[in-house]
Amino acid sequence: MKKTKILIATAVLSIATFVAIAADHIDAPAVQGGTSDITDFYAFRGEETSNLVLIANVQGLLTPNATSSATFDENVLLEFNIDTDDDNVEDLVIQATPRDGKMYFFGPTAPAQTGLNSTIVSTSSNAAVVDITSYGASAIVEEFGGMKFFAGPRDDPFFFDFNTYTEIIAGNASGFNNPGDDTFAGTNVLSVVVEVPKSMIGGSGTIKTWVESKRKQ
Repeated sequence: MKKTKILIATAVLSIATFVAIAADHIDAPAVQGGTSDITDFYAFRGEETSNLVLIANVQGLLTPNATSSATFDENVLLEFNIDTDDDNVEDLVIQATPRDGKMYFFGPTAPAQTGLNSTIVSTSSNAAVVDITSYGASAIVEEFGGMKFFAGPRDDPFFFDFNTYTEIIAGNASGFNNPGDDTFAGTNVLSVVVEVPKSMIGGSGTIKTWVESKRKQ
C-alpha cells in the first residue's frame, strides 16, 4: 500500500493507563457532525487479561436511519498512540484506515514520525484487515498475529444526562438525578476496536494511550 501523508484534524482525546474512558460528544466545533469527529476513547484489559482493548468511536449521534448509510471516511486515519516511557510522546502506533468496505490495520509499530503529522506505516510486519460490519449484521471479528479487530456501527455506550448538565452549568440545578436521562440513548457510533497482547506494547508496565483522527491533505 502506498504511503500517504496525513495531517491531524482533531484534538487528542485523552492520556490513560490500562483502564480509561474519555468522551468528546458534540463539543468540538471544528469537526462537529463531521466524519473525523471522535466521540469516545476506551482502553481496558480484555477478557483475556494479558490483552489490552482499545476502542475509538467516531461520528456520534447517528439515528438508526442515519446509521444504515453511515460509512468510515476513506480520507480519515484513526491512530491509537502508545507511550511506553512516560515522556508523553508516542513510541508505538496502531493505525486504522478504511478502503472499499474494509478496515486496514498497521501496528503496533514505531511511527514514521511523531507529533501532528503521520505517515501510514504500511511496511509494518503487524498488518491486518477486517470487513467493515454492516448495520444490523452480526459482528465480523478477525484475528491476526494474536490480535483481534473489528470495525462497524454500534450502539453508543456512553451514558450522560446532557440536559441536566447544562442546567447545572446554568445554576438551575444542583446535581444529577439517579439514574437520570441518557441523552445518547437510541443513537449509534462507528467503532474501531483492537485487542492487542500487552507483550506487544510493553508487557506489564504502565503505558499512556490516546487516539487521534487525522485527515488526508
